[in-house]
Amino acid sequence: MQPARKDELDVNITPLIDVVFLLLIFFMVSTTFERESEIEISLPEASADGPVSDEFVMQVTVSADGTYYVNDQRVINTKIETLKKAMKEVAGDRKDPPIILSADAQTPHQSVIRVMDAARQLGFVHLNFATVRNTGDQ
Repeated sequence: MQPARKDELDVNITPLIDVVFLLLIFFMVSTTFERESEIEISLPEASADGPVSDEFVMQVTVSADGTYYVNDQRVINTKIETLKKAMKEVAGDRKDPPIILSADAQTPHQSVIRVMDAARQLGFVHLNFATVRNTGDQ
């Protein structure tokens, strides 16, 4: 008599792998990624005036043709190095003065980005955008 032969146990793990991949895809899709900005920008509300906490505020104005003014003093050209030098002179020994950026509605986008980049390179991160109060007449 021959000994009884046992059937080999066959475990199919294909459904398990499918479930693991589906869970992995679910978590990848549902995860939100937080992207931090290098420049801290606090936009003022257009419907209310906010008080400025510091007595010194650097005012950077950009006209419609892209001319820069730092505290009402015209910057001689539109190069970023010249703008940084003017901002640094006005800031003096202050490490991070609050900056109010006033740009004309027709100002080229690149001119505003150049001010933001100059402020970031100097280490100034408190940047506010000046707006006018919305009257709702549109």
